[in-house]
Amino acid sequence: MAGSSPESEGGAVQGPRRALILVVDDEPLDCSSIGSTLERQGYDVLLASSGSEGLQMLEHNAFDLVLSDIVMQNGNGFGLLDRIHAQHPHLPVVMVSAIHDTSVAIDAMRRGAYDYLLKPFEGEHLVNTVQRALDHRQALQESHNYQQNLEQVVLARTEMLRQTVERLEHSYDITLEALGDALDLRDSETEGHSKRVTAYTIALARAMGISPAQIKVIARGAFLHDIGKMAIPDEILRKPGKLSSGEQTVMRGHCTSGYHMLRKIPFLAESAEIVFCHQERFDGSGYPNGLRGAEIPIGARIFALADALDAITSDRPYRKAKTFDAARQEILNCSGSQFDPGVVEVFLKVPSETWHELRAEIISQNKRFSTFDIAPLPAPPER
Repeated sequence: MAGSSPESEGGAVQGPRRALILVVDDEPLDCSSIGSTLERQGYDVLLASSGSEGLQMLEHNAFDLVLSDIVMQNGNGFGLLDRIHAQHPHLPVVMVSAIHDTSVAIDAMRRGAYDYLLKPFEGEHLVNTVQRALDHRQALQESHNYQQNLEQVVLARTEMLRQTVERLEHSYDITLEALGDALDLRDSETEGHSKRVTAYTIALARAMGISPAQIKVIARGAFLHDIGKMAIPDEILRKPGKLSSGEQTVMRGHCTSGYHMLRKIPFLAESAEIVFCHQERFDGSGYPNGLRGAEIPIGARIFALADALDAITSDRPYRKAKTFDAARQEILNCSGSQFDPGVVEVFLKVPSETWHELRAEIISQNKRFSTFDIAPLPAPPER
């Protein structure tokens, strides 16, 4: 016995799909009676005379509800219930039985049955139970659909937020680039220094296994390490000769000035610590606070070596640039005093050619250098 889908004469569907119900009972009269009652209520019904036949029908049909007798000659309804609950957990099952035993009903509910009907029952009772079960299934489906839609909305909003943050970070970095260019205009002696030392710092941090997120923090601190010099008077900053003791004190104040410039900017708060500590030395002889060893942030320890590498390999009014091999030796000689020995050890594993190529790449770029884009920078190979 089976109902047909409502269609117009032209074959077009005239409304939502009618609920399809599977009735499993080895008593032909009971099975037929239940099926007829449900069809008169507008449901489509398929009948099965055993649990095994019902399972076969479940493989080929999308049922909305199953009504199954408990006691049948070829297996009991509990076996069918267990299989349905395992394979179709969202398909409601109503157990039907003439056994007037509360423990049987409780067992059926524990196994996952939606409801339990005692034979004989009135047609109205059957219809009401079926409608409640179908309403329950629809509510579960709507909840599931809502959850899926909500997850998709969350994913879409998260992606939009990620893109917004990326654009915001990009705009921040362009602003930082402009600050660096402004500093270069004031201190032409070290033009391009900030970009070179930032690239060296990033490459060295990558070789040390620092996380990409932390490298961005370190890179910003490296790029802005001299931002405090914006507060230094021109007569001191651009003085061609040796600075007096008082002038040296003013010049050393650039670490603190730069720190106070950046620390109140949320996305630069961590980077400000590197600006503050970039002149500290591993043995405690640096400034402004005479920090030593691990008291100095790791980013500042990495930067200190990168800064020295650029200074040694760049021309100055008082001397010509030295080779990267010569820089390696000078840095090694200062391991444990000016520089962190662990950072020096990693640095020495990087071939001099890598630093030379990186410097050449930076100098050759007339466009905006990817100071804060970690991925494009070459990772120095280990020997």
